[in-house]
Amino acid sequence: MRRTGTYATSTTLNESVEAFVPNPLPPTKPVLAVECYMEANRDAEMALARLSGVSGLVPSVDWLLYSAIRKEALLTSQIEGTQASLADLFDDEAGFAVSNTDDVEEVTNYLRAFRLVQHNLRDPGGLPLCVRLLCDAHRLLMDGVRGTGKQPGELRRTQNWIGGPQPGKAVFVPPPPERVADLLADLERFIHGAPDKGLPPLVKIALVHAQFETIHPFLDGNGRIGRLLIAALLEHWQLLPEPLMYLSGYLKQHQGEYYRRLSGIRTEGDWEGWVSFFLEGVTEAATDAERSIVAIATLVAAHRRTLLASPKAGPASYRLFEMLPMMPRFTIERVRQSLGTSFPTANAAVQLLEKLGMVTELTAQKKNRIYSYQPYIELLT
Repeated sequence: MRRTGTYATSTTLNESVEAFVPNPLPPTKPVLAVECYMEANRDAEMALARLSGVSGLVPSVDWLLYSAIRKEALLTSQIEGTQASLADLFDDEAGFAVSNTDDVEEVTNYLRAFRLVQHNLRDPGGLPLCVRLLCDAHRLLMDGVRGTGKQPGELRRTQNWIGGPQPGKAVFVPPPPERVADLLADLERFIHGAPDKGLPPLVKIALVHAQFETIHPFLDGNGRIGRLLIAALLEHWQLLPEPLMYLSGYLKQHQGEYYRRLSGIRTEGDWEGWVSFFLEGVTEAATDAERSIVAIATLVAAHRRTLLASPKAGPASYRLFEMLPMMPRFTIERVRQSLGTSFPTANAAVQLLEKLGMVTELTAQKKNRIYSYQPYIELLT
């Protein structure tokens, strides 16, 4: 059996525990078995290529990104126990009251953290994918939400553990705090090293995510930052031109196996089982995202034909319609501001889309009515 790390004695809460210290990547003695990933990697790369191609079906890729990034933010947060829905997120962005404000704020923080990382990677003067950038993202992730008192933006200075009421009964004890910085430096070197290891980029992403989760460098938020790292590397290594895939949906659906496969690396040296699981997830998530794009394109095209066929349609209603995929919940006042037009003109545009069955009024009020692009939201959820 392959040994994937060693143990070091660490003390926390007056208990001595054996903390796991992972070996540097890539796996050795033996090296990663090619047969565990060759076919699965080809399937995953083809699924990503199809996803990239099908994004051209819609007039604006921003429509797809708006929903895809929010679904990833929502699902990665749900893995950690938040109860927010996509509709909650749309309502919050529209300025409407939501009942689970704290959960929505956690999802919104993930969006902010993701945008920070993406901006830096796309900016020639930005930070590369490094510990400093991940710390900056972590600071945004934990800002003002649960865990805000657990050293946001800083590597942990104390021993943590996963599962169990106390360290001695933990499911897993990550490396001692004094080893974290060196382990992350090794991970950085693996990410930025010359691509001479013979490992495909998707396999490297699988290894990086698992290694990050094993190091568990923060006191809270490790899972979300680790999954953010997947999305960042998909773009960084040019496997997807835009973050169109929400892998966290697959990981949430198979949450038990997700954790078992990560654990199997440490306990059984089973890197192969984890890599196979990860690649299957990429294939399934990319295929799901492709289906979603086709469905969105079909829906929007059908509604556009309906609108173009209406004798009452005019410039304001056309412009409002094109905004709907990125403004699925709204008031007439918000439409007025977005269109830069008068209230009566905005109101007339909304009423036409409601009459054509595209948008639905949710409040049954005479004032401050809330409208929803309901068929689109139902498609996404």
